[in-house]
Amino acid sequence: MNRKCTLLFAVLVSAFAAGASAAEGGDAQAGQAKASMCQGCHGIDGYRMAFPEVYRVPRLGGQHPAYIVKALEAYKSGNRSNETMRAIASRLSAKDMADLAAYYGSATTVTAGSK
Repeated sequence: MNRKCTLLFAVLVSAFAAGASAAEGGDAQAGQAKASMCQGCHGIDGYRMAFPEVYRVPRLGGQHPAYIVKALEAYKSGNRSNETMRAIASRLSAKDMADLAAYYGSATTVTAGSK
């Protein structure tokens, strides 16, 4: 059992490190310029989507950049399901994802209209 836990931990650390290195190359200023597509949902306090089900839209400001990159990659690949996010993420390059992650990761609060 301990060997399985150790192996699982190593896999998770490796996946997190890969996401961290992808986010490290991000440019927060470039991410801010690209964030307008995100603000319509993620920039509104308490916003909820109604399709395909009622879903609370999370705030992105202050999230760890590696987490943001991994989430966007999962939406793009279809491993995470939300049709709106999949449509948006499918158009993002790795650089776009890193830039957005750098922007949101550097901000503790980002609201609609923030510059």
